[in-house]
Order: sequence, then C-alpha cells, then structure tokens
Amino acid sequence: MSERATDDLEGWLRSRTPERGLRGKSAAVLELLLSQPRRASYGSAGELAQLAGVNVATVTRTAQALGFAGWPALQQELRARYLSSLSAGQVAAEHRAEGRAEDRAEHRVEGRVEGRAGQIAAEGRAEGRAGRAAADRRGTGSPGARSLRRDLDGLAVLNRRLDERVLTTIAEAVAAARRTTIVADGSYAAVGLALAHNARLAGYPVRAVTAGSELANAMADVGEGDVLIAVSFWRLYENTVLAANEARGRGARVFAVTDAASPALAAAAEEVVLVPAEGEAFFPSLTAGIAVAQALVTQLAAVDPARTGAAIEAAESMWTRFGLLHRHPSPPPPV
Repeated sequence: MSERATDDLEGWLRSRTPERGLRGKSAAVLELLLSQPRRASYGSAGELAQLAGVNVATVTRTAQALGFAGWPALQQELRARYLSSLSAGQVAAEHRAEGRAEDRAEHRVEGRVEGRAGQIAAEGRAEGRAGRAAADRRGTGSPGARSLRRDLDGLAVLNRRLDERVLTTIAEAVAAARRTTIVADGSYAAVGLALAHNARLAGYPVRAVTAGSELANAMADVGEGDVLIAVSFWRLYENTVLAANEARGRGARVFAVTDAASPALAAAAEEVVLVPAEGEAFFPSLTAGIAVAQALVTQLAAVDPARTGAAIEAAESMWTRFGLLHRHPSPPPPV
C-alpha cells in the first residue's frame, strides 16, 4: 500500500489495531472513531461512550489497545489528524462553529443561573449583569482570548505528556553530532530558527534551513555523525518529510517535532515529539512548538556546562564588539 493510501485517518487507526483485532464493545468504539471522527475529536470519553453504547472504561481500554495511555492521548492525535484532512478555510470554519457552540453553552449556563437568581435581590442581579458586562469588555469570549486559552490548554497537555527521556536523547544526540540540521518550512521556521539560534549560542554547530536550493544543498552534505530535526505540523510539508527520509538513508540520526507524524515521517525518525498545535483560526499554533525548542536547548546546555559557558562568553564578547544591544551589562564590582 502506498504512503498516501496509509496516511488517512482510517488507515492510521487500523494500522494501530492489534493483530488479533478488536472485539465486541471495543470494536464498536473503533467504528465510531472511523465513522464520526469530528465528533470523536472533541468529545469527552463519557460522550463517546454514550454514542458507542459502552462505558467509559471500555473507551479507555480501546485507546490502550491502540497503543495510547488513555483516551486523552488518543484524542490529541485523532484531533490533529482530523484537522490535517481539512483545508485552511475548513479549519477556520471548524473553529468558528466551536466558538458559537461555546457561546451557546455559556448562555445556557447563565440562563440557569439567572433562573435560580429569582430569589436574589434586584441589587444582586444588577451586580451580576455588571460583572458580566465588565468581563465582556475584557474580551473573555473574543477570538483572541479563546486563542490564548487554547494555547494555555496546549501547554498544559504538553507538560503532562512530554517524555523527558526523549528530550534527553535528542539533546545528547545534538551534543555528540558533527552537525545538526533543523528543517522547518513556512511559519514553522520560527520554531526551527529559535532552536538553531539558541543551540549555537550554547556552543553547538546547529543550522536551520527551509526549502528550495538551501534545503537541497544542505541535504547533500548530511551524512553519518549528523543529526536532522524535522519540524512540521498540520498537513506537513512534503520537503520536510523527504528531507527526514533522505537524512535517514544517509546515516544521520533523525528526530521529529510534530502534532501527528505521517507513516513516512515516523518511519524515518528515531524519536517523535508530539506537540499540540491546534490554533483558534485557520493556522496552527506554534506556542507549544516554541516551548519544546526552549526545553531542548535548556537540556542541551546541561550536557556540557563548561562548553556552553565558554560559548556564551564568546558570544557576549562579539555582541559588545559589534555594538548589537541597546542595554549593556553592568561592570562587575571591584574585588
């Protein structure tokens, strides 16, 4: 079966099914995931259980049978894969629909609260309305505020699920490498550039490349003893997946930072760091990706503190020599 044939939602789910298959109630859960991916991608375990006619424990066991710690971990990747099947316009429409649903839910809650408030004095009701009006002025329900909340939720998910062992493995690989190449295209280049910039300051030969001749020329020089880190989200850039496989074929160690690796990317990568990347509009969020880049460099700086300390001092000297910074450090106090 071709790569594109296996990279759809159904192919991905069925590829994770145990050889003996799923039976009975677990099979019903799987069929629900396949038939209603949108509903499953944002519903709770309880909602999914009700739709499938099973209990919550069965939903959890099904997720574990598919290789996940539980329903939240499965849902994170299911959601990323569902969104990767949509165009940018469809993603924006999806988020608009979710925003309207959240507003309706909030109004229902407020309606119930106001109904019970019949026993409360008129002054209390007025204060409640004034409080809500103030909250509206602060933009509690605005698209921008929802975007911030989604990013905060993504960071919380990342913090709970990130495997520190994987960060250590990647940092140690970069520290031992002849050279590290980070491939990140489009807006995802922001993650790659931040990672490469700070890793160089930490004293390691790391470069970030994007597309076209720059990427082709960089790949021609990748080989044994090198590391390649592929950074891509949502529908994934084809050139990033190609570069990962090319580097693997040339003997380099390959790692990936993504929200849902395709089979081709996962097969090339020694480790995959799964990052929540769903935004609130038509584009993915880079917040969690940047957080992973920061964590990786922090871990890298701890591999050889003396090397990193010397590199930072050398960089500081050049910043002064070239007059780069508006503010300058205070001179050390006299001994």
